[in-house]
Formats: sequence, C-alpha cells, structure tokens
Amino acid sequence: MELNQVTLPATDIAASVAFYRRMGFVQIVDAPHYARFQATQGQATFSLHAVASVVRPAETVVYFECQALDQQVQALRDRGFVFTQGPTDEPWLWREARLLDPAGNTICLYHAGENRLNPPWRMGA
Repeated sequence: MELNQVTLPATDIAASVAFYRRMGFVQIVDAPHYARFQATQGQATFSLHAVASVVRPAETVVYFECQALDQQVQALRDRGFVFTQGPTDEPWLWREARLLDPAGNTICLYHAGENRLNPPWRMGA
C-alpha cells in the first residue's frame, strides 16, 4: 500500500487554504467545507475539512520532506511564515523545522535523506 493523503481539520477553511497556497501547494479541489492540495513533488495529496473546533493540543504532525530544508524555511520566513522551531538536527538523524497552520496543526518540514527509510537502527539491517 502507498499512503495517498491525510485530512486535516480546519476551523477557518479560507484561512487554512490561503496558508497552504502561500506555502506553494497547488489546490486541486475547492468546496465550501473541503479543499485538497497536491504535494509540490510526487503524487501525494492532503486535504482540509471544515470543523467547528480542533482538539487541543493537536497531536498529529504532518511531515513534508524538503531536499533543501534550510533554503525552504528561509523562503517561507521571507514570505511571513513564523516557525515554532527552526531547522534543527535531531537525534533520529533528520533535520526538522516546525510551524503551525491556522487551525493549530503542526507542520514539520524535514530532510532525512537515506535515513528516512534506512536509519542505522532499521529492523533487519
């Protein structure tokens, strides 16, 4: 199986749509209570669904892999995005930066390279 998409709750669908479009994602579905976007690379999609409220604290994290993480983060900062964590080398061998979308969902931009599928502690390695 291949993961196709994740649906995120959005308390203000218009604000969330504007947020993800500003990030550079291409919107492919637009409905009053639903929007779907295509990833900037590959075939994966993600969507937004209007909800009255989001459970706090949200524990779901959506990961978007970036080949040039630091440059991507700086480009988004230049466009006014505020990060809760700047690019950081993590002990699991990924470099990550995090921000919140308008509904409070955590978005993690990261670069893992070979370690995404083949970390040194991979089972059966």
